[in-house]
Amino acid sequence: MSGSTRADKWLWATRFFKTRVLAADVLGDGKVKRNGHAMKRASSVQIGDVLEIPFIDGPGLREILVRGVIDKRVGAPEAQACYEDRTKPEVYEALKNWQIAKAEAAKGRPTKKDRRAIDQIKEEWEWGI
Repeated sequence: MSGSTRADKWLWATRFFKTRVLAADVLGDGKVKRNGHAMKRASSVQIGDVLEIPFIDGPGLREILVRGVIDKRVGAPEAQACYEDRTKPEVYEALKNWQIAKAEAAKGRPTKKDRRAIDQIKEEWEWGI
């Protein structure tokens, strides 16, 4: 491990993004912040930096403390040793709820069987059965 490395390499190597190009795109859009300031692709990441990284698949930001610097993709346990996740549990709960709502919305129209079950529940509720 060296003293610093490019931000896009570090985000990819620590498995926050599947590809380095995706990490570079997020950095280029100014969505990743270091100590409160937007980072660029070639910005250096050093031990002790606090990064705010957006989730790709939902709302919220992860707060990450850099503990080690790597620039090559390694196994998940080795990658997780390079950072400390300081994200609040409420953020993960909101992300989970968002993903559940997204999955529910993607189901589409109910089938005929589902419609009958819904009508039966409504009827029972209306009649107080």
